[in-house]
Amino acid sequence: MFCRFYLHSSLAILPILALLTGCQNTAPLIKPEPVLPAHYPFQQGGTYHALPWSDYVGDPTLVRIARLALTYNYDLKIAALRIREAQAAYGIQRSELWPSILGSSSYERSRVPADLSPVGRAVTTEQYTVGVGISQWELDLWGRIRSLNEAALQQFFASEYNQLAVRNSIIQQSIQTYLTLAELEKRIYYAEGSVQNYEKSVRIFKRRYEVGAGSKVEYMQAQTLLSNGRALLTQLQNVQDMTANYLIQLIGQPVEVPRLGLDQLNFKPVVLQTGLPSELLLNRPDIRAAEALLYSQHANIQAARAAFFPRIALTGSFGTASTELEGLFKSGSSVWSIAPSITLPIFTAGQLKNNVILAEVRQDIAVADYEKTVQNAFREVADALVDQRYLSQQLQIQDQGLAAFRETARLAQLRYDNGAVGYLDVLDAQRSLLTAEQQWIETQSALMQSYISLYFALGGDSRLVQPG
Repeated sequence: MFCRFYLHSSLAILPILALLTGCQNTAPLIKPEPVLPAHYPFQQGGTYHALPWSDYVGDPTLVRIARLALTYNYDLKIAALRIREAQAAYGIQRSELWPSILGSSSYERSRVPADLSPVGRAVTTEQYTVGVGISQWELDLWGRIRSLNEAALQQFFASEYNQLAVRNSIIQQSIQTYLTLAELEKRIYYAEGSVQNYEKSVRIFKRRYEVGAGSKVEYMQAQTLLSNGRALLTQLQNVQDMTANYLIQLIGQPVEVPRLGLDQLNFKPVVLQTGLPSELLLNRPDIRAAEALLYSQHANIQAARAAFFPRIALTGSFGTASTELEGLFKSGSSVWSIAPSITLPIFTAGQLKNNVILAEVRQDIAVADYEKTVQNAFREVADALVDQRYLSQQLQIQDQGLAAFRETARLAQLRYDNGAVGYLDVLDAQRSLLTAEQQWIETQSALMQSYISLYFALGGDSRLVQPG
């Protein structure tokens, strides 16, 4: 009778406590709205439509290199493991919403000596117990556990978006690195041709000098051009090998990388519809990740504030007990207990208050990080558009200049063959042509890479592979 009264009295306070839940602060997060220009510089077209990256790139070699990186790259593997880590952490946190039901069984044998026994003789007793119970199950009346659960869930979402951001970065880096390799391959091709011409010139001027038909100055000038050409060739080969090493590291496996020139690639970028700057908030996975972390920190504030309220927990058990093993499941052998408890913070030396302050500061940091990520995304798009605009113009100018340098070199050779000029004029024209060819290849590569940069700055095809 007493137990029943105690149980009813304890549970009677729960509806009253539930009414107090309206006292908790559940203000929704007001997501910041970063100030962005209405349009990009040199904006192209209307709404951005996600296009699969392999379709956008098109070239089989570039696609193969990127897919190898997606298969073996360690940063991407780590990002995938981060998702599993966040998923497990969310599962652990979510489990706190439910009671942990534990089964137990025990056997106890005890002896009471005669001088302590109420019957005046030693008594030996045995007890068998089987039951299930819950221990310290917190009733989440104030939303503390639900807020922690929401924080963990948003962390999980952030890890998924971060994986998409890493994926985009790996594809972009692998393609652009191979474009750099292809650029260097073509520059080496031109440099090797120039070195061969310089070697031929040195042999000519050496013979002329030895027979007295030419001056030593001409011979030394030809030798200088050859030395400079060889130095450039060695420098390009060094950079090419280091770039290849970086690409292998990026891929994550020592694979055979084909050495193709830019003119051997079938990369024909299309003009992208950039859309409005506000669309970046939906397209960019790094922005979505920063947004999820912002919501996570806001949920932590709610949890920290809920810690000021009493914590109500239930501990209870139900089972059977008997002095004999075969009596465990007989009628009348049931045992049970229930023990609700209330814990109210009275003095914590400022711990709870500082927990709230800490959570609020972390939310402010998350807000700043979110706004910074948005601004950085806008800058990347704007930079890529500016690059495309001016590199296209620069390449057109260099196309005309390169044609002029080639014609100049041809005419210089023709005039030398007719005895109108000396061979140094031919060498000077060839040197100018080599410089123009190197600059033209550099600009062509930079323009190609700007198309790749714009595609991923706009979010790539992340909208086609959303988390979840």
